Amino acid sequence: MRALFFTGHGDPENLVFGERLEPQPGRDEVVVRLRASALNHLDLFVLRGLPGVPIELPHTGGADGAGTVAVVGDGVTGWKIGDEVVLNPGLWCGACEACLRGEESLCPGFRLLGEHVDGTFAEYVKVPAASLAPKPAHLSWHESAAFGLTFLTAWRMLMTRARLVSGESVLIHGIGGGVALAALAFAKLAGATVFATSSREDKLARAREMGADHTINYTSADVVAEIRRLTGRRGVDVVVETVGQATWMASLRCAAKGGRIVTCGATSGPNPTEEVRLIFWNQLSILGSTMGSQSDWEAMVRAVEAGQVRPVLDRVIPLDRGREAYERLAGAAQFGKIVLDVAGGPEAARESAGA
Repeated sequence: MRALFFTGHGDPENLVFGERLEPQPGRDEVVVRLRASALNHLDLFVLRGLPGVPIELPHTGGADGAGTVAVVGDGVTGWKIGDEVVLNPGLWCGACEACLRGEESLCPGFRLLGEHVDGTFAEYVKVPAASLAPKPAHLSWHESAAFGLTFLTAWRMLMTRARLVSGESVLIHGIGGGVALAALAFAKLAGATVFATSSREDKLARAREMGADHTINYTSADVVAEIRRLTGRRGVDVVVETVGQATWMASLRCAAKGGRIVTCGATSGPNPTEEVRLIFWNQLSILGSTMGSQSDWEAMVRAVEAGQVRPVLDRVIPLDRGREAYERLAGAAQFGKIVLDVAGGPEAARESAGA
């Protein structure tokens, strides 16, 4: 099968488009023939190498994908060849204490497609049947490939961990990335007031079109001062933290007394300056969040199927030009998800660069 993979860690120059063996399903597994897949920052981290995470080489990245069931393994029920599906990127054991109480993302053996095992940047991928959901009928293949990881992450962050309710306020750093845009969509769905930051006016303008109530360009304004001014010095109820080192102190200072800071990543670095006194004096809650449980996944997919939220595509790039997709993501030029077209065809032409 054709695949985009790497045989050594480093920059996008290390990526190879070529042939890899087609996967075969084990018990309770299926093989999906992919129509499209999508990039996440995770793919850059995996390519560069993650400390303490052994990755067998050669390795095919990609956590997100949509396609049709091609092969059904022993023990699989409820799915047949030809079914149109989307993939939950999380992988869990199903037998531990966390899994048995419905908290699969807390499984000690929790893994991610495209990180710990070969992923979706290929014509075929092997996944547990439990990872499948029906493709939303109103979404294109490219849109269907674009929401799995980021929508699930944002849903758990806001709905499950932060327990966001109508009338509250949310600060989202670095609008334009997948999790940030998903958080904007879910925050508005919940009835919250949203503050979004970026260094680019075009991204801020698009965020306002999507419902952001207030936008701040952090290159020309002090984010903390602006949040305090716009909220009457109160601060925001919830801060969505995906950036880490570059924004952590601002997050602590922007949170209202009793506020929640929920973090799922650290794209700018994992070791921020800390101010413990802000945490205890303002009684802040610091909430970690990784992916989501199966119930989070099902609730999020229902919201997508109901047409309440829709993924934003930055552009679609053919799989054989996947290096360009990695480079665009590394340059932080995107607004929305960068999608790799695996199958080709008329849809790829309609949703090509700049879509």
